[in-house]
Amino acid sequence: MKFLIVGLGNIGNEYAHTRHNIGFDVVAAFVQKHGGSFRQDRLAFVADIKWKGKLFVCVCPTTYMNLSGKAFKYWMDKEKIALENTFTILDDLSLPINKIRIRGSGSDGGHNGLKSIQDSVGSIAYPKLRFGIGNNYPKGMQSDFVLGKWTKQEDPVVKFKIDKSIEAIEIFATQGLNAAMNTINNLEFD
Repeated sequence: MKFLIVGLGNIGNEYAHTRHNIGFDVVAAFVQKHGGSFRQDRLAFVADIKWKGKLFVCVCPTTYMNLSGKAFKYWMDKEKIALENTFTILDDLSLPINKIRIRGSGSDGGHNGLKSIQDSVGSIAYPKLRFGIGNNYPKGMQSDFVLGKWTKQEDPVVKFKIDKSIEAIEIFATQGLNAAMNTINNLEFD
């Protein structure tokens, strides 16, 4: 069984560990937990993880967020991974910071990374983990908020949610999408 795990974000130090890069941070934490390391490859940083008889191709696109679909589609096709065996991790403004939501399908919700993937694969039916970042910003400041760093108050819940997101990837791969949704979607992280 082979899985494509895609973390959405932007490359460059100015974007490191911002809210918009939580997809990168979750995938990096998953790779680190399982003793892997990234290499720079075509359109992405890539790490291969073997765990419990499964192979995980972990990808952090180097295309910038708005072109994430190019890397997603390239690695899905290259590794011959079915769309339903992909798992995309991204930030979500419409979810409060104390929530994670996993879905097997769904619109891009205005997220440019998802829109790019949707355009590249011609479908909205692929598994996603939406990592709530909240929307605690003044009118007109959405971009600054999304590209901003977590606050000291947010740090503990973010670290805990990263651990739970790793668990979600593992449940998805070993027990399936429904088990991952049932385990994670109703949790609140305080």
